[in-house]
Amino acid sequence: MKIVSFNINGIKARIEALPRYLEAARPDVALLQEIKSQDETFPRELFEDMGYRVETHGQKSFNGVAILSRLPLEDVTRGLPGDDTDEQARWIEATVIGDKTAMRVCGLYLPNGNPAPGPKYDYKLAWMDRLQTRARALLAQEQPFLMAGDYNVIPQPEDAANPDAWREDALFLPQTRAAFEALKHLGLTEAFRARTQGPGHYSFWDYQARSWERNNGIRIDHFLLSPECADLLLDCQIDKDVRAGVKPSDHVPIWVELDA
Repeated sequence: MKIVSFNINGIKARIEALPRYLEAARPDVALLQEIKSQDETFPRELFEDMGYRVETHGQKSFNGVAILSRLPLEDVTRGLPGDDTDEQARWIEATVIGDKTAMRVCGLYLPNGNPAPGPKYDYKLAWMDRLQTRARALLAQEQPFLMAGDYNVIPQPEDAANPDAWREDALFLPQTRAAFEALKHLGLTEAFRARTQGPGHYSFWDYQARSWERNNGIRIDHFLLSPECADLLLDCQIDKDVRAGVKPSDHVPIWVELDA
């Protein structure tokens, strides 16, 4: 089972690039972030014609997450539990029925949190608390699951080309990194680091200041795997070259291959 996570930074802007990537990469499941589209305006027929079932949790002009799946989906839910007043579309989950395993997949777009300190950063940390609560609930079920998407977290200095430039940023503040570590300490495996070590691996390059050309990137898109899911991990890679394509997102896809 190949599952890809991709912050597309707007479905309208990526209406040609995304199908092109899906045709080349052939994932079984794609978890999309920042679709920036309401459910009724998402171009679902385009992806249905490619063989995908489409489930969205959209919001006009901002945020928005989606699941595209070639495999059967069950029990699709929208919205991260824990705050009934939260109207931001940042969480979608479903059970994917693979050849060997039923896998709970959670697609997320974690708040950016800037400027910090301030209410946006408070929302980010509160959201991460809710994420930990959800992870605990899923772990208690002892079934394989993963949580993947744009975490807006730079876990370690080696995950930024220029870490000093991010010291005061919400993506790299100690509280942010500690909240991410707390998730892993629950027993979750960070898939990319389970397969690849060392600096120089990034998933985001800003559109400004020739960041891509200078390889001034950061790694903020992650897969966290439950113990049962980590046992199935075959590979995890970042498709860096997608950033060099026509009308690219500022993020690139990251994917896992599971024996599922």
